[in-house]
This record gives sequence, structure tokens and C-alpha cells, in this order.
Amino acid sequence: MTDESPIQTELGRRMGLKHPIFGFAHSIDVVCALAKAGCMGIWGATRETPEEIEAGLKLIRERIGDLPFGIDLVLPRGMPKTANKAAIEAELPEEHKEFVQSIYDKYSVPKATKPGMRSRFLRSDEVAEAQIAAVLASDVNVFACGIGAPAEAVAHAKADGKVTMALVGSPRHAEAAIRNGAEVIVAQGYDAGAHTGQIGTFSLVPQVVDACGDIPVLAAGGVATGRHIAASFALGAEGVWLGTSWLTTLEHALHEKIVAKLLAAGSEDTVISRADSGKTLRQIRTAWSEEWASPNAPAALKMPYQDILVGDLLGAIDEHEVEALMHHPAGQSIAYSNERKSVAQVVDELVAEATRAVR
Repeated sequence: MTDESPIQTELGRRMGLKHPIFGFAHSIDVVCALAKAGCMGIWGATRETPEEIEAGLKLIRERIGDLPFGIDLVLPRGMPKTANKAAIEAELPEEHKEFVQSIYDKYSVPKATKPGMRSRFLRSDEVAEAQIAAVLASDVNVFACGIGAPAEAVAHAKADGKVTMALVGSPRHAEAAIRNGAEVIVAQGYDAGAHTGQIGTFSLVPQVVDACGDIPVLAAGGVATGRHIAASFALGAEGVWLGTSWLTTLEHALHEKIVAKLLAAGSEDTVISRADSGKTLRQIRTAWSEEWASPNAPAALKMPYQDILVGDLLGAIDEHEVEALMHHPAGQSIAYSNERKSVAQVVDELVAEATRAVR
């Protein structure tokens, strides 16, 4: 094909993509823009209710027609069986509740008028099963698991013709995901935003490629330029997975105060903290992460206890625009996001630079 993308791979062809670029975003607008730019938009919907997932998947399909797209859910082990928020709240240590109150007081944060994003519903096996059911009942093309890849759900998705992916942070995790049936492995290095592991991308990707054999691998974590894409190919990846690059795009529509912080941030301005969810989460450094890193801060609780502990406070911070505490997950590649661009413009620049680097 004369019009084939210069950076096309066998995986990209199999997935029906123009470019082997997989873009993760919580924004439906970004997911649609990625699909229209010839990439695979992956909707991060783990904080959506099953009903919201059903509606969101239908909306995306209406907007992009037959173009392929995916969804990502975080499905950690060890969650409560049922969604009993009151029971979780009753177990929160007094020390932790007092520390949260001290942040309310220190930064004069008004109480939220509604539950926060992390506390409006409780992570539980019950909720996860309903989320998975909503995905399986849809015509979404890709089902990606950000944490955990339940074998039964993977098998069901594959039987429905969906491509299953698993994000991993170590070769050991890749081997477990393959045993559970994952068809594509996303090797996400330490550079990455949000939930991330301890192995750097350049060390991780070749190890995962070797562990996966014929199973295709995407490189994730710190990928933000065409040179990164070319390097990922050299490491054995058949595509790339980007999340941070879309945060400052025009389509994402984050709060302007958050966008300003992201545009000003360099790689050294990100920090890994457990303060949001109880799991490691790379985010831009703000007063929020500094408070939880202070000597008088208690250790973060395990998920979902930390979710419930801080969920309403995080909701209040965003609702009332308490700028010092406003933050967002972002990878070290945030250093390359210095101006507002459209998703299509970012994709065009990635492909052009990758083409030069590969050649």
C-alpha cells in the first residue's frame, strides 16, 4: 500500500489502524479524536459506573462509526466483595481522619456539595463485575486491563472478538497476564503517569518483549516524541501507548488551572505518591503530594480505604478550585507538553518525527 504509514507495524495492520499509536484518556472527546486520526483511542473508564460505561461506549461508537477503539478498566485484587461504603468508613483510623481534617483546615477547603470522584462509589468485586459486564455487552474493539487481567473476563472478551490487553510493570506480571489469555501486553515503565511500577521503560520493554515471544508488546511510560517511538521499535515493541501527551490537548478540556500546571511542569516536577488511591500514582508535584510526604503524615491506606479517606476532600479541592492542592496524574514525559495543541496535531508531529528517526 503506497499510502501506508511509514511507521506501520503488523499489530497496527491487524488492529485496523493507520498508525500503531494507542492513546489512553479519560476524555471521550480525546478518544474520538484519536480514532479519527488513525490511532487507537482507549477510554479510561474505571471511575465510571456500569451505567455510565454503557452510555459512554454507545456515544463513542455513534461519533466514530466503524473505527476501532478500546476501553481500560483497573481491576485490582483484594477489593471488598460488596460496595459497603459505610463499613469502610467505620474502619478508617482516627489518625488518618484527623490528618485529612488538618488539610481542610490549613488550606481553608470548604466541604464538597457532592461526593468526590474517588468516593462517589466504592471499588468492590461487585462493582468491577458490573463494569466488566457493561464492556462485554458492547461492541468495543479492545478491552484493556490497567491492573489485573481476570482470566474469565479475558476469555469472554476474546470469545466476543474483542482484543484483550494487559498493562504490566515487570516481566513476571507479563507472564501472568499471558497465562490469563491477554493478547497484547503493554510494558509500562517507571516514567509513566498514574499507576506505575519500579522498572524504567528502557529496561522493562526488552525484558517484556523477550518474555512474550510472539505476543506483541506496546511500549509505555515516557513516550512523547517520534524519537521515543523509534526507540520503542528498536527495543522490540510493535506500537506505543501514550497517556500524558493528551492531557494538554484542546479536546481534553481539563480545568485551566490544571492545564497551566501541566504546561509548566518538567520531568522533575512529577512525583510518585500513594495519597490518592493507596497505590503508587505518578502525578505533578503540588502541595497535595508534599503534605502526604511530610514527616507528620500517616502512611497511605490500602485501596479502597484511601479512596474513601480522601475522596470527598479531593472532590472539594476540585469543586472549590483550591489551586495549591489541585493536581493531576502525569508521567515524566510531561516535559514535552509545552503548548496547547489538537490531538490531530500531536499525532501528525509524532508520526513525522518517528518517520525521520526510523529512516
